[in-house]
Amino acid sequence: MGKRKRLEKKKRKRVRTRDWEKHGEYSFTHDLVKHRRAQVKLPETPENQQPLPTDFTPNATVIAHAKKWAFVTLGDEERLCLIDERLRPQKRSTLLAPGDRVLVEFEGEDALVRGVAGRKTRLSRYAGEHGSLEEQVIAANVDLLVVVAAADKPPFRPGLVDRYLVTAQVGGVEPVLCLNKTDLVEAEPAEVAIYRALGIRVYPTSCETGEGLDALRATLSGRLSVLAGHSGVGKSSLLNALDPELDLHTASVSEATERGRHTTSAARLYTLPDNTRIIDTPGIRAMGLWGVSPEELECYFPELAELAPQCKFRDCTHVHEPECAVRGAVESSRLPEGRYDSYLRIRTSLESEDGHSPGRLPGSR
Repeated sequence: MGKRKRLEKKKRKRVRTRDWEKHGEYSFTHDLVKHRRAQVKLPETPENQQPLPTDFTPNATVIAHAKKWAFVTLGDEERLCLIDERLRPQKRSTLLAPGDRVLVEFEGEDALVRGVAGRKTRLSRYAGEHGSLEEQVIAANVDLLVVVAAADKPPFRPGLVDRYLVTAQVGGVEPVLCLNKTDLVEAEPAEVAIYRALGIRVYPTSCETGEGLDALRATLSGRLSVLAGHSGVGKSSLLNALDPELDLHTASVSEATERGRHTTSAARLYTLPDNTRIIDTPGIRAMGLWGVSPEELECYFPELAELAPQCKFRDCTHVHEPECAVRGAVESSRLPEGRYDSYLRIRTSLESEDGHSPGRLPGSR
């Protein structure tokens, strides 16, 4: 009988609270103690801790960084520093990047980054839809952007070069084009002539034969430069050729895909002889633009901006309007069709739902 009563006895069930108005803070759990602990305030900043400086003279330069650590040059030495947890990114932009000028202070033997100076120039891109940041700063305070492209293996892709040229203008950086691996071709790609006509300095180089390395070395001397481009175009090989003591790891291009293999995993600043400082960056397959609106884009294509005043409509987009001087120049071969196609692809991506350029579109070069 007792056994039957136990069988008939209903099993008690734990049901989540659903009274949102009275118990909203406990609607998804019965662990009230957990909620009480979560509501306890964290300790305030100790009264004896000095606030972060707002007016300071930077004394170090960021070489590389990862999460809460920064590797910097301080005087004549390199040091690993802890980033003060009170420092926060400004305007949803990367807090630190190679080339940033920072203030390093000491607590005993511990070095801490306590201030980041304003950036004079920057190379940045759209950080993407995921994460809290919108602008990914790749390099800061650089004098020169060296867009490294291969003459072959991987094939020359002017679409990415065009995106880097726009990014350089947005960030206030002078761009030059380094056409690497010239030993693999008899003549440089035809599109390179377009950039020469735009006044972009072009440096044909070969790490195998040594062609053009002296001219490139002279241009980089005494400056802070950043190397950027696709994977496999030979950025790390160029650095090794400019300074063999670096001995950076390199890898060949995949024969199956004609794409490079990533050997550089994070941007890093290297110091070479003659006060030459170069930031090597990981290879990318897409370069999303940051800080450019569709209406502003023509300003970063100087040959389009020169023709725009001749269009019938002042707000001409150069896409579909009648009596467009830009389209007319393309039809008469006065404006390279490849550059116009790059403009159209970038403008299309800028007009996408999120308002940012996500990078190379399918089928683009």
